[in-house]
Amino acid sequence: MKTYRKELWFQTPTRRAFLNITPQIEACLAESGIREGMALVNAMHITASVFINDDESGLHHDMEVWLEGLAPEKPHSQYRHNGAEDNADAHLKRSVMGREVVVAVTKGQLDFGPWEQIFYGEFDGKRRKRVLVKIIGE
Repeated sequence: MKTYRKELWFQTPTRRAFLNITPQIEACLAESGIREGMALVNAMHITASVFINDDESGLHHDMEVWLEGLAPEKPHSQYRHNGAEDNADAHLKRSVMGREVVVAVTKGQLDFGPWEQIFYGEFDGKRRKRVLVKIIGE
């Protein structure tokens, strides 16, 4: 069995953002040479997420509104975590959106369902954060 590991780095100019990272993951898969196996993609920061969904701007807007309704950023004083930092809402949003995805690799391709894409979700941006890509297989 072969293994491949790579760290991808992202820095968004805004506090919250959804980035389609499917092309970067496909490039990692091609670089790995693995044709059959599994690809793990996970956020290595507690205020960021990796998830699978449709790449449609209306849906992204709806997700942003929904998440903000569940865990509004302000007022910062509503959270016990906030003190030295003001990112309690980002921790909660990450808990809802998840840490990682695992995608089957078949015939050298990510084995997606219709419309599926991999996204990096940033909930406390404006600084560099990393995503781990680990691919195992043959």
